[in-house]
Amino acid sequence: MEATILRLSLSSFNPDNALFCEREKEMEQHVKRGLAVRLGALALLAATMAGCTGVRVPRAWQPLLEEVRAFEQRIGFRKTATFVEFSEEQGRVPFCGHVSRLYLPYSYEDPAILWYDVATERECRAHADGADVYFGTVEVLGEAGAAVSPEVLAVQLQRFLYLVVHEDCHEQFEFPYGIEEALCNLIAYKAMARFSEEKYGPEAREYIAIQRYASRESERTRAIRTHYEQLAGYYAQYERKDMSAEALLQERSRVFGRAERALAWKRGSLNNVGMANEMTYSRHYPLLESVYDALGRDLARTVAFFKRVDAIKPSQKKVMEEHDIASKDSLDFIRAYETEIVRTIEAALAGATRR
Repeated sequence: MEATILRLSLSSFNPDNALFCEREKEMEQHVKRGLAVRLGALALLAATMAGCTGVRVPRAWQPLLEEVRAFEQRIGFRKTATFVEFSEEQGRVPFCGHVSRLYLPYSYEDPAILWYDVATERECRAHADGADVYFGTVEVLGEAGAAVSPEVLAVQLQRFLYLVVHEDCHEQFEFPYGIEEALCNLIAYKAMARFSEEKYGPEAREYIAIQRYASRESERTRAIRTHYEQLAGYYAQYERKDMSAEALLQERSRVFGRAERALAWKRGSLNNVGMANEMTYSRHYPLLESVYDALGRDLARTVAFFKRVDAIKPSQKKVMEEHDIASKDSLDFIRAYETEIVRTIEAALAGATRR
């Protein structure tokens, strides 16, 4: 499976699921504390949460998309070729990945994960041979030229905004996916929140739903790191032969259970492929968010900063030469390239904040 297909196929958790309502009471308290919404808006929020139906994409979606694109250009995005046409034929896109239960991948790019181009979960599991299996479908293929489809329009409003901004963000930069996924999530969440404030205002259902989504997803992204790092500690012990395979899998099961409860995911849904995918979006998120904070939480300034970093980052060839790496497809290169980009970000931020 191509990396560009994989990228959007696995991008960010979609809250349109049976467990969505379980976290609403907690998020209501967050909105009350953090957004200082007036009593009338809180009453509307309570009514919205009672039904847990969310806010749908309007039937006249083209004007909304035009407004989002105008907002994107104000924060420094250039125009993209994504979501400019409508297609009835695009349909949902399946993904299927396998990895050994005794190996914790670094990210969704880790070559240890085997990605298969199959249409059904049954076909996906037929290849497993005892490995972890990660199968699902998403609304759209992550590539330039992807069309708006009935599947895209069927999601909740906040998911629609996320898809548009996140995918448009990918066309602004040429970072490795381990950096760019986290960056585009950061920009998407902050842009969604700002756009909803400008367009809807704090008393609107749309505003509350979008703010809740952006806040929850940011918190979830940070939480993923904690669970992944716990797993990584156990796998390191196993690799040093300080832990048996049986003990490793027992501890893994406990970590997955805690993560599923904390994140309101279906019991038994997590495995090593899923954790590696989630970590792709989470590993560098705190660093990138700290850049946004250091730049005054200014979206336009943040976009301009990362475009500058993109322009001055080391080339892949230079990283391979300096680290004596033979293949761009190797895990050594994936790790080394991300490390060099992080160093470039930190150096550029030091310069930007001294001015």
